[in-house]
Amino acid sequence: MTNESSTGRHDHGRGQGGEVSLRQLLAANRTAATGSPDESATVPIPSVSRPGQRATADRVEDPPTEVLRPVRPGGAPPGSGGGWKSPGARRIAIAAGALLAIGVIGYVTDLVRSSGEVPRGTVVAGIDIGGMDNAAADTKLRGALAGRSGQALPIRIGDVQTELTPSAAGLEVDWDATWAAIDDQPLNPFTRFASMFTRRTVPVTSKVDSAALDQQLSALRVHDRPTVEGTIRFDGADPVAVPPVPGRELDLPLARTTLIDRWILGAALELPVHPAPVTVQPEALTRALNEVAQPAVAAEVVFTGKDATGKEASAKLDPAQIATILSFAPDGQGGLAAKYDQAAATALLAPQLAPTEVEPKDATFALAGGGARVVPAVTGNKVNWPKTLEKLPLLLISPDQRAAEAVYEKVEPKLTTEAANALKIVEPMGSFTTGGFSGPSGVNIRTVAAKVNGAVVRPGDVFSLNDFTGPRGVAEGYVESGIIDHGRPSTAVGGGISQFATTLYNAAYFAGLEDAGHTEHSYYISRYPAAREATVFDGAIDLKFRNNTQSGIYIETLATGSDITVRIWGTKTVEVESITGEKSKPTEPNTVKLPKGKDCIASEGADGFTISDTRVIKDRKSGKEISRHTRTVKYDPIPIVQCE
Repeated sequence: MTNESSTGRHDHGRGQGGEVSLRQLLAANRTAATGSPDESATVPIPSVSRPGQRATADRVEDPPTEVLRPVRPGGAPPGSGGGWKSPGARRIAIAAGALLAIGVIGYVTDLVRSSGEVPRGTVVAGIDIGGMDNAAADTKLRGALAGRSGQALPIRIGDVQTELTPSAAGLEVDWDATWAAIDDQPLNPFTRFASMFTRRTVPVTSKVDSAALDQQLSALRVHDRPTVEGTIRFDGADPVAVPPVPGRELDLPLARTTLIDRWILGAALELPVHPAPVTVQPEALTRALNEVAQPAVAAEVVFTGKDATGKEASAKLDPAQIATILSFAPDGQGGLAAKYDQAAATALLAPQLAPTEVEPKDATFALAGGGARVVPAVTGNKVNWPKTLEKLPLLLISPDQRAAEAVYEKVEPKLTTEAANALKIVEPMGSFTTGGFSGPSGVNIRTVAAKVNGAVVRPGDVFSLNDFTGPRGVAEGYVESGIIDHGRPSTAVGGGISQFATTLYNAAYFAGLEDAGHTEHSYYISRYPAAREATVFDGAIDLKFRNNTQSGIYIETLATGSDITVRIWGTKTVEVESITGEKSKPTEPNTVKLPKGKDCIASEGADGFTISDTRVIKDRKSGKEISRHTRTVKYDPIPIVQCE
């Protein structure tokens, strides 16, 4: 074999270029390997010409020629480090070079052929797309994953099974970020080689609406199981320690990460939880049992009192009753705090000491012979149960001192004797009577009259009929009777109260009191004075007047089976005159036909009209006119109701 120059000529030895042929070098090496010269392989001495020197085929004058010496058996020629020139080394080098060349060619070929493809071994959300064309891989991924955000995802929280829709939780696939994570073909040859035998899992990147995700996670907190703290309950009069039952809570940060990372897999997810804290420590439970609960029910507790004559009485709580008023709750510091139900304790004790108490009574007025006198008030003497029961916690844990005295206090009446005298209620100021009722209406009128009888209105105060009586229902003794509903007769509980309201309004009218708000009936009722009457309805229509005098007023009511009288007492300072005008602007009724039955009340109807009333107030002593006020009222026609 020969080494061909770039010109293509072959020489025995080298020409002037001073190069040794490849054949000569190989022959020299064979001689070195055998240890004897081979004439056929004799190698002429190579000559190297330096710039400015003359060279021949056999020698070089300057510098001296170095003759190639054969390699001694078993070693390199003297003065040489040429072990790399051994045949074995050359063969290894040639093989390595060949392999490297093959590897480079294979690497380049693989890199070119895989251009535009997903790296081998790539798996996304369980879907193998390794080696696929990028566009085909994208289509495959979207076909498999795009709809998962709208599908219900099974969720397990502890022992609770539920579900969540990822899109509702603000979770969607971020395709751009996911493909960025998949990346292009790797350039590292070792990575490319390893990809033929391994799998690379690339997680899906999610777009996250944090507000929506937090809202869904908060909604999942409904499945938290709160800790049932340790406590003490009573089995009859026996205290029993109840150990705590630890709860669990959704671990929000870890649950958030789990959903973001794994929702795309579409498989059921178990969201992480952590134990709910237990605040009551075991030693605190034992201490409360031994130091509070058991001593509390060891014996009865007694409160003693005295009546007005000095006679003693007592109120007792036995162990079973104590168990009903004593309970325990966490104190926030790892212990149990005893709680005492004062309302329940008072309900058990108060009746036992009631005979020792004196109820307060307001001053009132006795009316006789056209005059009024004050009936003195009574100051009460009542047990102050909140103060009395302040001693209960110590009594319950005491082994021997389990009795205490009840604490009494004076209770002043709302209207004292002195205050009643200062009101100067001495004579009638105004009075009015209406009649013509019976049956259910009479029941309601007498019921409301009894409630209002004795009402006292201080100077400057406003009296409200609705506020004073409160609800007027069956529980308060009222019955169903006739009312006016949208201009037609009907029935309702409390019907007939408007007649009492009209009577009260007129009494206040003639007493000269200030009208603070009233409403007339929608149509005229003949037994009432025109333009001088009033109706009421619970929570909607009220009758109010203000005491505009310098003295207090007292309302007296007198009811019989067919009429009602209301009298206003105080100090009379004015005279009142009513001037009723003529009817005008008559309107004819229309006809209403209703099905026969309980809800249909036939009526012949009546014309509507407009009328006015003028109230003239004069000073009682001088007769001088103080005020004059006219009120005009329009009454609707009473419909003709026919039941068919």
